[in-house]
Amino acid sequence: MSRDVYVTGVGMVPFTKPGANEPYPQMAAKATRAALADAGIGYGLVQQAYVGYVYGDSTAGQRAVYEVGMTGIPIVNVNNNCSTGSTALFLARQAVASGAADCVLALGFEQMSPGALGAIFKDRPSPFERFDEATGALVDADLPLALRYFGGAGLAHMNEFGTRVETFAKIRAKASRHAANNPLALFRTVVTEEEVMASTAIWPGVMTRLMACPPTCGSAAAIFCSADFAQRHGLDHSVRIRAQAMTTDGAATFGAHDMREVVGFSMAQAAAEQVYAAAGVGPQDLDVVELHDCFAQNELLSYEALGLCPRGGAEKFVCDGDNSYGGQVVTNPSGGLLSKGHPLGATGLAQCTELVQQLRGTASKRQVEGARLALQHNLGLGGACVVTLYERV
Repeated sequence: MSRDVYVTGVGMVPFTKPGANEPYPQMAAKATRAALADAGIGYGLVQQAYVGYVYGDSTAGQRAVYEVGMTGIPIVNVNNNCSTGSTALFLARQAVASGAADCVLALGFEQMSPGALGAIFKDRPSPFERFDEATGALVDADLPLALRYFGGAGLAHMNEFGTRVETFAKIRAKASRHAANNPLALFRTVVTEEEVMASTAIWPGVMTRLMACPPTCGSAAAIFCSADFAQRHGLDHSVRIRAQAMTTDGAATFGAHDMREVVGFSMAQAAAEQVYAAAGVGPQDLDVVELHDCFAQNELLSYEALGLCPRGGAEKFVCDGDNSYGGQVVTNPSGGLLSKGHPLGATGLAQCTELVQQLRGTASKRQVEGARLALQHNLGLGGACVVTLYERV
């Protein structure tokens, strides 16, 4: 049994720099209340909740949700690194699709610390041990691991296809132009390709500081329901999930000896292909995409993994303007992680919020005209990838 699943409410709070944020329960409660208000229902109608966060103690999900209500429903805590928010979304969709529940909350939040991401539990094996070993064999750079991962992947593309570092700067500049129209983006100042290139070199010839997303704090939420539930309560059911797939690492991650595989290229490609096959559409049918641009390098790689352009064709895709308004498909109209920031547990649900607004036609100056099909791509190393296709009905 599989039922159609509709997104009837979305909400998020503006993302902030660490230290400027409210505590996570308050951020999460505000995002949840915003999603409930958008749906036009009270918390008492929610039957299950899936709550994602990475940096927090067990049952922090309950702590956050209890700010809104204590009704005894199942609350499941979710942690899947940077794909945490979309994993909560994936589980919420499954609960409704299977008939286990008619109305489900997916919530994501993160209260982060400044600086590079790091391990918390240092007295036991790291889930990144094999990733670090593979990276050590492929990348010779004394940098924090996240920079080595994605900078190394970008460098592999540069070495194979002659991609210029200026192309990554073009992606960051595009993100800033989109973010200028997003009141929820942390960085709304437009920067040029030249300004991106002139920012501090993190990895000379490969990456500058403006090509990396910042750690931020924030929360986002969405309400999912069945068609019957929406009709009984008179709810908006103009946006449904047409198809969705979640993948984890395969043999190529370490076997290919390629940094692009270490950061999940084939994992993302497989999820996208499953979604296209299930929906009976192709990348050429998409109107708008929110993809995981934790680094400008990963945005470029994701164009190819999601089939938006051929393998090796990403630089042309960028230089032709096919990643923005007036081009083939608008990517990250929100400004993406590069402009909004990346509170790990909230990112996937912030992407969902943007795409639902696009399909409803309520995205204001960011609106992609006539948007009907929207794709979401959220990646977490370690690893997991969730790709979701939304449709205006």
